[in-house]
Amino acid sequence: MTDDLQRLKNIGPASIRQLREVGIEDAATLRKLGALAVYRRLKHAFPREVSLVMLYALEGALRDCHWNRLPAGVKERLQAAAKTELRAMR
Repeated sequence: MTDDLQRLKNIGPASIRQLREVGIEDAATLRKLGALAVYRRLKHAFPREVSLVMLYALEGALRDCHWNRLPAGVKERLQAAAKTELRAMR
């Protein structure tokens, strides 16, 4: 196991534990899959624990910025995509 997940912005010990439980062992895997796909895995595994903030945090980690500082419109696009994904999961 590598420790590069802990170097990412917005990703703390609880998030790392959840990411590893859904098969995301390193930052490269997170980058390869993308924030939305990883959020989908997390939401499926931890439906009550994972919120849209996790999606924003993942995107921020990929962009190397705090999730509250995502560029204008990014949160809205992520939220719309997540709603579509969650409807498809039902």
